[in-house]
Amino acid sequence: MRRDIFTEDHDAFRQLAREFIEKEVVPHYPEWEKAGRMPREVFEKLGALGLLGTAIPEQYGGAGDRDYRYNMVLQEEAYRAQVTLSTVRTQIDVILPYFLEYANAEQRDRWFPGLADGTLLTAIGMTEPGTGSDLAGMRTTAVRDGDEYVINGGKTFITGGLLADLVIVAARTSTDPDNRRAGLTLIVVESGRPGFTKGRILDKMGCKVQDTVELHFDNVRVPVTNRLGEEGAAFSYLGHNLAQERITVATGSVAQAHAAIAATIDYVKERKVFGQAVAGFQNTKFELAAMSAEVEAAQAMLDRAVLELVENRLSAPDAARTKLFCTEVQARVVDRCLQLFGGYGYMMEYPIARLYTDARVARIYAGTSEVMKTIIAKDLGLR
Repeated sequence: MRRDIFTEDHDAFRQLAREFIEKEVVPHYPEWEKAGRMPREVFEKLGALGLLGTAIPEQYGGAGDRDYRYNMVLQEEAYRAQVTLSTVRTQIDVILPYFLEYANAEQRDRWFPGLADGTLLTAIGMTEPGTGSDLAGMRTTAVRDGDEYVINGGKTFITGGLLADLVIVAARTSTDPDNRRAGLTLIVVESGRPGFTKGRILDKMGCKVQDTVELHFDNVRVPVTNRLGEEGAAFSYLGHNLAQERITVATGSVAQAHAAIAATIDYVKERKVFGQAVAGFQNTKFELAAMSAEVEAAQAMLDRAVLELVENRLSAPDAARTKLFCTEVQARVVDRCLQLFGGYGYMMEYPIARLYTDARVARIYAGTSEVMKTIIAKDLGLR
């Protein structure tokens, strides 16, 4: 179906992104997967082309246009090429909004130029062993000592943590027994500070090119000038960007579902069974037709949600509805596409296998499907 949410500027950005991905990403992607991470120079190349700093104000080297659709285009073009820029996505879709919203003038001068040109890489430390979606259950502490915070604790499942120069750490600066959400603070910790260590790259089922690590803090001293926003206000800050984070996951899910269908159509036209192309069987036609209709429905829902997000009108329940539907569609579509590949679909040399393993986490991160259903149920008055 025709999509009308993009302008000519978005279309020009799409062409630039497509050329970059085809030239700088696709040929090197297999070796990045084996290494378990993207190299730093990819960020610098993206920054040099202006693909990282669209939302960063012009005085710091960005374009000053906080329009999520540019990020959407970049993600769609990566999945169209059957690769992922997931660490980049995390930096510009999940982490950068915290800097844009809460960094003061001094912090902007210090960090924004590097964020725009790709020389400063970031991560965000929220999840802890045993907390997961329960952000109020964080136990990492930051104790004020004069002009410094002393941080102790650990974080896990941290995307991009291995190469990150700056990590936004959510830590508990005070405890209120009557309000578990109170007392959380965001503090930016630079790589290399004494006591701050990064663990091994976690061995994940999918998303192999996305480094995911554990972070450990042992009496790490950080100046108070590294605090983002007000002390004790982090829980509300963490909720500020959740709508965009969830739409970002939905964007990837729909784009990957489109990619799965395209790869499957190419395969079934060439693969022969019982003397005829797999594409010629009625079951194949019906399966792909049904999947196409389902993905188009998800795309229409997503595009509507993106426009609401750009206009700053997207509600938390509608973001949850969009993420829930789009990720569940992705799961069904990729699974059914793999089935049409037969035994070859189980082989990692075929793109459908990577799409299958990458897809599973979409129903977990940025809030599980169960959390999305809880949010939606509350919106329906079911408490």
